[in-house]
Amino acid sequence: MAKLTQDELLAQFEDMTLIELSGFVKAFEEKFDVTAAAAAPVMIAGAAGGAAAEAVEEKDEFDVILDGAGDKKIQVIKEVRTLTSLGLKEAKDLVDTAGAVVLEKVNKETAEKAKAALEGAGAKVTVK
Repeated sequence: MAKLTQDELLAQFEDMTLIELSGFVKAFEEKFDVTAAAAAPVMIAGAAGGAAAEAVEEKDEFDVILDGAGDKKIQVIKEVRTLTSLGLKEAKDLVDTAGAVVLEKVNKETAEKAKAALEGAGAKVTVK
């Protein structure tokens, strides 16, 4: 098998849906016994604790998590498709998955709008 370059790999990933990419990451983690979680920043012993506490409080990236579809599952699927670029099958699979992340690392305004739209469709949503 020919070795792919980094650019060729990235081109392959661009063609994948979020669900396919998520499955790939899980398979990669299992195969190589690693996690894709971001490493926690290392604090130097002499760093000012007050500045670090302020940085934590001023969170500017939020995740919109779908806790449940509720009674109007079709409406929730439509809203998920509106908020994301997912196709019908991928949106349905996402809605069927408990604790699925609909949007990642979005600003507070976008997260609140997405939460309101999904809750308006009957879903239970958490913003973290």
